[in-house]
Amino acid sequence: MNLKPLSNHVFIEPLEEEKTTKSGIVIPDTAKEKPMKGRVVAAGPGKYNEDGEIIPMSVKVGDVVLFKKYGPDEIEIDGKKYLVGDEDDILAIIDTGRTVEFKSEN
Repeated sequence: MNLKPLSNHVFIEPLEEEKTTKSGIVIPDTAKEKPMKGRVVAAGPGKYNEDGEIIPMSVKVGDVVLFKKYGPDEIEIDGKKYLVGDEDDILAIIDTGRTVEFKSEN
């Protein structure tokens, strides 16, 4: 499959969080929250500004990103789930050279 998003759209493969906490507690599927971390699998060329110039994307294929919980839409292609949204739905690029832990607060 070859995806080519238009404008500033991004396709993200959600990354599952750990199923076991550091203390060894297993988190059941019913208690899991919607993923907020994923890997960019396809990105558009960027968005046009008012002068007709293209503003390049800040993310590239392979980047691990943190995105808004309810920002991107879920789609399924060839039996695999992806998230698709605008670059504005992405909050940060995660440096995969370090271990990063996230906690979401409701």
